[in-house]
Amino acid sequence: MIKAVLFDVGNTLISYYTSKEFPDVLQSSINNCLNYLKTKGEISNNIWEKVWKHNHGSPGNKVYPLEERLADIFTVHEVDELNKLCDLFMKPIFNKSKIYDDVVPTIRELKQRGLKVGIISNTPWGCPSRLWECELKRYGLTEYLDSYVFCVDVGWRKPDRRIFIHALSRLGEKAENCLFVGDDPRWDKIGPESIGMKSILIDRRGENVNAIHQLDEILELLA
Repeated sequence: MIKAVLFDVGNTLISYYTSKEFPDVLQSSINNCLNYLKTKGEISNNIWEKVWKHNHGSPGNKVYPLEERLADIFTVHEVDELNKLCDLFMKPIFNKSKIYDDVVPTIRELKQRGLKVGIISNTPWGCPSRLWECELKRYGLTEYLDSYVFCVDVGWRKPDRRIFIHALSRLGEKAENCLFVGDDPRWDKIGPESIGMKSILIDRRGENVNAIHQLDEILELLA
């Protein structure tokens, strides 16, 4: 019996960018940081060489935090400055965002049915979870959520089983009583199923015949 439904964020609940679009988004994010640092006269050498060196995940799904990447790229180590750079880095990404119309009605209905609702999500370049909490609040989602866990909170990215185990411990539910909904089979199917959690893929573009195409389809599946 399903007692909790957990979701990925990007391109499941909120639209951001495709993998093909990310290089352009990354360039905008870095330029945001560069423009800020230029006003302070704090530009180090070989910026773009360092950027492309950092444009990868860490071995074994370990999180490589955004603060550490930016510290190396820009040779900045003050905490306040790194926090500012993180904000600037994420601004182009958040500016592209748009919540899907079916998200709030679906989550509200799940709560009315007595189900717990949570989030398990990776973040671009391991950016801070505080920024994503603000993003969830901006779209009015936190009032419906029993828990939200981002990879940087745990130190491991999906599909690592540790992020799913951590999220379930916060919800107080067993894996077999939970359903995970996400858009990427590499992270959102292999990960939850590795600990015995059911999973459903969502394909907002309607290309995958084995996926749902609207979030509210899970309401009928759970009925």
